[in-house]
Amino acid sequence: MSFAWAKPYEPTSPFMRWMDQRLPLPRLVYGAIGGGYPVPRNLNYFWNFGVLAGLALMIQIITGIVLAMHYYSYAGGAFDSVERIMRDVNAGWVLRYVHQNGASFFFAIVYIHIFRGLYYGSYKAPREMVWLLGLVIYLLMMATAFMGYVLPWGQMSYWGAQVITGFFSAIPVVGEPLRVFILGGFAPDQAALTRFFSLHYLLPFVIAGVTILKIWALHIPGSSNPTGVDVKDEKDTLPFHPFYTAKDGFGIGVALLIFALVVFFFPYSLGHPDNYVEANPLVTPAHIVPEWYFWPFYAILRAFTVDFILPAKLWGVLAMFSSILLLFFLTWLDRSPIRSTSYRPVYRVFFWVLVADIALLGYCGVMPAEQPYIALSQIAAAYYFAHFLIILPLVSKFEKPRPLPNSISESVLHGETKESRPYGLAPSGPTTAAQPAE
Repeated sequence: MSFAWAKPYEPTSPFMRWMDQRLPLPRLVYGAIGGGYPVPRNLNYFWNFGVLAGLALMIQIITGIVLAMHYYSYAGGAFDSVERIMRDVNAGWVLRYVHQNGASFFFAIVYIHIFRGLYYGSYKAPREMVWLLGLVIYLLMMATAFMGYVLPWGQMSYWGAQVITGFFSAIPVVGEPLRVFILGGFAPDQAALTRFFSLHYLLPFVIAGVTILKIWALHIPGSSNPTGVDVKDEKDTLPFHPFYTAKDGFGIGVALLIFALVVFFFPYSLGHPDNYVEANPLVTPAHIVPEWYFWPFYAILRAFTVDFILPAKLWGVLAMFSSILLLFFLTWLDRSPIRSTSYRPVYRVFFWVLVADIALLGYCGVMPAEQPYIALSQIAAAYYFAHFLIILPLVSKFEKPRPLPNSISESVLHGETKESRPYGLAPSGPTTAAQPAE
């Protein structure tokens, strides 16, 4: 669909014309994020989080490359090398704080991005591939974050690796050999640290590659929007630049301000105190917990305490992985033709119950494995699966949604009628006979 305001890319300087004929990279960028890319005009600030996630990824890659120049991936010296980065490397302390808290920054942004997709139905046709690639990125993030958490070789790093890799031993027959293969031995040691460092360095570049595929997939159907109504004509859209580059710029400024406050004033607030003690295989911490972004899944894992046909540990592992696998089938579980939850009054209630349920799982995941937290984890885990497997299909079948607006421009203008103008903007200056007042 072509729009009147969408001007084709025209290089002006001789060098840019030469470049455009041989490597049309500027033309590609212009079509992807410039004035040639039409975007729904009603996007709110929740659509900033895709750009923020890309920013967080770049921060992690850049700081990670510099930190890798000074890190010593040896079990007898990894902890000391991190201390040397903090004390002796120029600006090493700020690089370490930015990278350490950047993981939490990245996950917080991605979680808001996922919940925005759940609320506004961004997983529905024709954007299924965008959603699926986003989940692949999320899984790669989880693997990268786990292996990065092991690298400081503190107490929680070591025992976290022991517990997480122990999940594989619950798998019958192949579980224990698989665990030994991942660790390179029977317990976390030099081989495991070397492997985790290598993969932790590599996977962010894989994430960047999948991100490019996701952006490519997004540009085929175009961006979703809060109403879930398809773009009908040029009145429904604006060019990405300058309107949404300015909006994203404001969001980036706010996000970086919050991130800077954490880095410079509360750098240890998201870490565990035990991880500032060197790893000791002979001393088990009283309470082993993963990072905060894994707490809900850890609660689901611990919710199974009784052997029934299969061992409880295996049930927990299966449930934990299934809780993520469910999201890959969300497009087919939710059969409602309405995308946005704003027009689904019944489902909106269940959506916020789901948010509260996941928050409860996170709370139970950080608490000790004792009552009443185990019982709460069991109730919350049962509701989590019931939401996607029972409630969502039933609500999508029987719910009576509110009427949708006829177009995006109608939802923005609240029923007002306007002439089709470039960028959808009202005329400026006094009205004349040639420019009648509305």
